[in-house]
Amino acid sequence: MNLTLYFVTPDGAADPEALAVAAVRGGATLVQLRDKRRSDAELVPLARRLIAALDPFGVPLIVNDRVEVVLAAGAAGLHVGQGDLGIEEARRRIGPDRLLGLSVEAPGHLQALPLGIVDYVGVGPVRATASKPDHAPPIGFDGLARLVAAAPVPAVAIGGLGAGDARAVKAAGADGLAVVSAIGSAADPEAAARALAEEWRQA
Repeated sequence: MNLTLYFVTPDGAADPEALAVAAVRGGATLVQLRDKRRSDAELVPLARRLIAALDPFGVPLIVNDRVEVVLAAGAAGLHVGQGDLGIEEARRRIGPDRLLGLSVEAPGHLQALPLGIVDYVGVGPVRATASKPDHAPPIGFDGLARLVAAAPVPAVAIGGLGAGDARAVKAAGADGLAVVSAIGSAADPEAAARALAEEWRQA
């Protein structure tokens, strides 16, 4: 698992497969399929295509909040939020060998985290972001640093991040940054991913 540059597909993207491949060509190290609009029946074949497209790059596919899609498509892992399926149940459903990520927004979320259940946490939102309108209040880079320091597992920063943020994210102690629109809405997603990956290397 490499959290350095974690690309999350935008909700309702017309061609998430093309976006994911472009992101990975540019240097994305992990891809999450997040789509609140499509049904499980629509997401399963899409997830299968994504797995096949990402496999030559050695990049795993994580699915957001759809355990049935993970199981049916054979995805590498599941990511859940605070209001989604409980992590103990999620782990039971996906088994011990798949990756399990959890969104955390406050210290209490980490304090309530049983050991040995999740593989990584997504910490944020660092800034307000239009890609998830119902997000929790932004925590800023100071809040990010506090939560990362308290996390018992690797942590990736998320929420309104993009070009110019790698240094601050790395300084906060995070293992990487997760982005949606910084790649998904870019005129050239591959170039945007490449720039972010290079920025991280130089940070």
